[in-house]
Amino acid sequence: MLSDQEEIIKIIEALFEVGITKDSSILREIHLNDPKFSSFSDLPPYDLKDYQNTIELEELKFVSISDYSYEIKKPKISIFENTAIVAMELIQKGMLVDTKAYTGEHMEINGRATFVLIKQPTWKIAHIHLSKISI
Repeated sequence: MLSDQEEIIKIIEALFEVGITKDSSILREIHLNDPKFSSFSDLPPYDLKDYQNTIELEELKFVSISDYSYEIKKPKISIFENTAIVAMELIQKGMLVDTKAYTGEHMEINGRATFVLIKQPTWKIAHIHLSKISI
């Protein structure tokens, strides 16, 4: 059986693995389907999103990036009973594909990420904040 910390990191990895596998069905399983869910992204639009908008934008993001890869660096997982906060550095790379023009543009996002997860009864992502670091 996985520890809470291992389970939490697996859920976060599952989110970014969608970029590689293009299987977005996992997104609905790992996000908390609740009005309390929220997210901020490192890609526009930058407003606060709800559950449904987040799922739709993540699906769109991961479908439009080919050769996607990610690296989670220095994750810090803090667990408070049934709530966990995960802070990390995050590098995302890939090719942004314009299917109409058949062109691609290499993308690399160096960023930071914060996730809030709650356990009920399994860990679910309740909040995401992704932000780019200007280098």
